Amino acid sequence: MSTPPVVTAFYERIWNAGDLAGVSELLAPDLAFRGSLGAELRGRDAFREYVTSTRAALAGYRCEILDCVSEGDRAFAKLRFSGRHVGALRGRAPSGQHVSWLAAALFQIRGAQISNVWVLGDLVALDAQLEAAER
Repeated sequence: MSTPPVVTAFYERIWNAGDLAGVSELLAPDLAFRGSLGAELRGRDAFREYVTSTRAALAGYRCEILDCVSEGDRAFAKLRFSGRHVGALRGRAPSGQHVSWLAAALFQIRGAQISNVWVLGDLVALDAQLEAAER
């Protein structure tokens, strides 16, 4: 069981490279998404806005797949997200500090596209880093 190519492309193209054209190719029109920062949204347009705002708050934003298992139309991944805090994030002013946090994501794949993504991020660890940077 390896990482499905569409999951790899989701992180490499859309999140790491900021290639928003990949949204139409890789994601179903009726995408249901819950992000590691807690946002819940539906559809490609709302997802594009979330990617844009997250990448604006975290310069050099990077998503790393640490482990992934898949079976049938489902995949589950352990992830690390990171970037330099340059914009408002979780109610905190930019600190310029590098932050990172772990997450777990469950994907549902329909055909060649992702139809559902549910990500649970370690926001306690992220908030601790943001708070420490304020001091």
